Amino acid sequence: MDFESSLRRAIKTGKVFSGQKSTKECIENKTAQMVVVAKNCPEEYVKYLSGVEDTFVYTFDGSSVMLGKSCGRPHMVSALAIVDAGESDILSLKRV
Repeated sequence: MDFESSLRRAIKTGKVFSGQKSTKECIENKTAQMVVVAKNCPEEYVKYLSGVEDTFVYTFDGSSVMLGKSCGRPHMVSALAIVDAGESDILSLKRV
C-alpha cells in the first residue's frame, strides 16, 4: 500500500479533518477511526494522543510540511483524523 496515494484517496472520497483542533474534536466525539501525526508534531499533542484509548495513531515518516503536501495542501499539517476512509485502503494500517 502506498500511504500517500491512500491518504489522497481518503481525502477525495471519504471524510478527513486536518489540524490539531479538528483532530482532537473528532477523537472526543469518537468519530476518528484513525489519526495521522507528522514526525515533528508538537510533543504535548503527542502526549495527549498517547493517553487516548480506542483510537489508532499512525506516525507519518515525514515533517508536517511533507504531510501537508501529501494531503494536497500548501501548508503544514501536523495532525489529521480519518473519520471515513471512503474508497481508500488506508485503514489497513491498523492491522499492521
